[in-house]
Amino acid sequence: MSTQVDASPAAESRSSWLSGPAGRTVGLVVALVLLAVVGVITGGERFASLDNVMTILRLASVTGVLAIGMTFVITAGGIDLSVGSVLGLATVWASTLATQTMAEDLHWTVMVLTGLAVGTAAGLINGLIIAYGKVVAFIATLAMMIAARGLAEMISGRQTQVVQVDGFLDFVRADFIGVPVLVWMFVVVAVAGWFLFNRTTFGRRTVAVGGNAEASRLAGIKVQRHLLYVYGLSGLTAGIAGVMMLGRTTAGTSTNGLYYELEVIAAVVVGGTLLIGGRGTIVGTVIGVLIFAMLTNVFTINNLSISAQNVAKGVIIVVAVLIQQRFAARSTST
Repeated sequence: MSTQVDASPAAESRSSWLSGPAGRTVGLVVALVLLAVVGVITGGERFASLDNVMTILRLASVTGVLAIGMTFVITAGGIDLSVGSVLGLATVWASTLATQTMAEDLHWTVMVLTGLAVGTAAGLINGLIIAYGKVVAFIATLAMMIAARGLAEMISGRQTQVVQVDGFLDFVRADFIGVPVLVWMFVVVAVAGWFLFNRTTFGRRTVAVGGNAEASRLAGIKVQRHLLYVYGLSGLTAGIAGVMMLGRTTAGTSTNGLYYELEVIAAVVVGGTLLIGGRGTIVGTVIGVLIFAMLTNVFTINNLSISAQNVAKGVIIVVAVLIQQRFAARSTST
């Protein structure tokens, strides 16, 4: 007669820890460290230099800010395909002759406020169409992606608009204790995003809406209004990223942010946010952004093609989604 022995509490606890937030975060950190080791082995001192580390962080800063907003959107059960185009529109609108003239007459922050206003407005339009117009998020944001890029081309006449406001350039090119201002902006947005997501009612409602919108409505959450705010937040981060891009390139053009939405969504998913909504992580998103930025840097240092980079990124995305599905199935069965 055979007897079935249940798994020990220690084994169950270990399995639960590995599939939980802490375990996923540790796994991402290990992946990042392994990628860094590969970079050191293949790139040597060139990869490990402080200048290259700052290059990686600068590369991650713009997409990182976009990814913070995208984390809220995907956690709420949505998607935003327009963030790259909205970024481009923000750079164009903030660098028009009229805006730059006003910035010189008043203060360079006029350019910053213009970029933030354009991004937020685009996000709120997305939110209105999705939440109150009942249009599927994929279609609504796809339409915004096309429209924002077209509007940017109309405003700029498909010409590059060079930034000539010295105060703005001095600020975005500055360093603070050896770290570029653009990186500090990413840090500030990430910390604010983490606090909003993990320590406020807004974050808890975002998770609830993404997990079950109807149950959230019955629980008293104004789901439509909350979705409006979430997409407005995504637009705001796109506006911030647009200002950062304007500082990094010193030019506003309709091609700024082209295809950024794909890498941003990939970083969020790799970081552990569920594509179906209901679970998200700001820390995981930041690590996911750093993984992609470091991967791009390693490939660039080793003179590997962009095609090879895209193949590697595609494999990483597929593996991340498969792992998500496995953990989701395990949590459902327990």
